[in-house]
Amino acid sequence: MEIILGKTAGFCYGVNNAVNKAEEYIKCNKNKTVYCLGELVHNKDVTNKLEKEGLNFIEKIDEIEENISKKEKQSLIIRAHGEPKSTYEILKKRNVEIIDLTCPNVLAIHNIVEKYVTEGYYIFFIAERNHPEVIGTYGFCDGKCSIIENEEDIEVAFKETISNKILVVAQTTFRIEKFEQFIQEIEEKVREINNNKEENSKIILEVKNTICNATRLRQEETEKISRQVDYMIIIGGKKSSNTRKLYDISVKNCKNAILVQNYLELEHDYKEELEKMKTLSKVGIMAGASTPKESIEEVINIIK
Repeated sequence: MEIILGKTAGFCYGVNNAVNKAEEYIKCNKNKTVYCLGELVHNKDVTNKLEKEGLNFIEKIDEIEENISKKEKQSLIIRAHGEPKSTYEILKKRNVEIIDLTCPNVLAIHNIVEKYVTEGYYIFFIAERNHPEVIGTYGFCDGKCSIIENEEDIEVAFKETISNKILVVAQTTFRIEKFEQFIQEIEEKVREINNNKEENSKIILEVKNTICNATRLRQEETEKISRQVDYMIIIGGKKSSNTRKLYDISVKNCKNAILVQNYLELEHDYKEELEKMKTLSKVGIMAGASTPKESIEEVINIIK
């Protein structure tokens, strides 16, 4: 059996940066209680490792007050997905030390939407409505934003817009193919509307493809590999948006495809599938952006 491992599998820059800096901060502040608001990245193996090293995961800012002496300077890590602007304001008012490990690509979108909103633009945000990254970015739009997750949302966004200037951006991990489809539909709608408007009231549309390059390359490679193998294994967290999209691409191109968190899940829940793989000639492996190298190596060893 030939195993084809994606070259882009595993940690992207943003995740690697967040994990390394979190570990470094914990190590340098062993006598200090360090909190992280939500999961640093969407991977249980990574979260469990950081927890063992001393990082305390909380869901609400108020949990800091409940668990820490007010005499001690509070420290909180902002996860890679980012947080709304209001979170930063609350933390500053409470004099909490902020260790901001938001992915640079996500921070860039925060800056873009904040700037354009001040210039009178309304934001069309192509994204998954309930994803932490999306909630964070929405918080920088001052309420002047519509989230587009499916085709029906496009019509709703045009009804909700309060400006003739529209900026379209995307969640960093959104499916490229779907993004391009939505852009085409939005542009067609703008042309249709502008045909019935006076020159000075026509819609001004600006599009910024803010899907990160690592996502694009990983999706393209998954597309390629899944077309040439008999079985496709995607490794990563079940909550991870970018990982789920790799699985969606694989299912479309390969009749045998699974998504597993780690080797333990593969061994425990997919015994019959492992037997099936013994009869196949090519197995492809790809991993999400928050999947550690160790998890990938352990799955490969099981397949071998």
